[in-house]
Amino acid sequence: MTKKLSVVTIAKNEEANIAACINSAKSWADEHIVVDDFSADKTVEIAKANGATVFQRHMDIEGVHRNWAYQRAKNEWVLSLDADEEVTPELKEEINKAIESDKCVVYNIPLRTYIGNYWVQHGGWYPGGKDRLFKKTKFRYEEAGVHPRVFYDGKCGHLKSDIIHRGYEDFAELFKGLNGQTTLEAQKWFNEKREIGFGKMLWKALDRFFRAYVRKKGYKDGVVGFVVAMNGALYQIFSYAKYWEMIRKEEK
Repeated sequence: MTKKLSVVTIAKNEEANIAACINSAKSWADEHIVVDDFSADKTVEIAKANGATVFQRHMDIEGVHRNWAYQRAKNEWVLSLDADEEVTPELKEEINKAIESDKCVVYNIPLRTYIGNYWVQHGGWYPGGKDRLFKKTKFRYEEAGVHPRVFYDGKCGHLKSDIIHRGYEDFAELFKGLNGQTTLEAQKWFNEKREIGFGKMLWKALDRFFRAYVRKKGYKDGVVGFVVAMNGALYQIFSYAKYWEMIRKEEK
């Protein structure tokens, strides 16, 4: 690979994952930047020991935080890799070819997500592609706090090989993440003054479950598929409940 690549990882309390993340690209990427949200564990020490360059910044708004992190990279091409993710050898080869071809400014990469040691293959979780390889001057995130959109100037390509995503150690971690995400979602609705009634929320919750479990064949993943589909429905219910509380507090 003649064109150099920077890997950028955003981390907080990821001492269990950060070494595997860095080492999956260590012999191949030109640099690995870790932007740490002032971890309370040994994330920073482990990242430095494995050759990463570490910056620290408080996570405020996700889109702002990500854009700031990518600008720390010294190279034009950036691979955004979360701390619980790893690059496969097959993906390395694809990335090399994509960068050399220079046909697109961003590439969408499939994520192979695990709950424990179970690969969730249905319910819309796989391939679950995300725009992770890009030219930093042509790409940016919306400056939103939850599920920020991406914007880019140019063409988007699609790679076939996977990023391994060690997403959740168990169901407990999945549900813990649901609690944090729905708080941010509710705050977003509240800030935008959205009008969301009980009926609309209930319809969206049922629709999410049906799409994941039936249309996207989540039932093929057995108990895991049912839990994943229910998690999607609960996302709507919990977000609405927290949003409703915010409205009530404002009225008082």
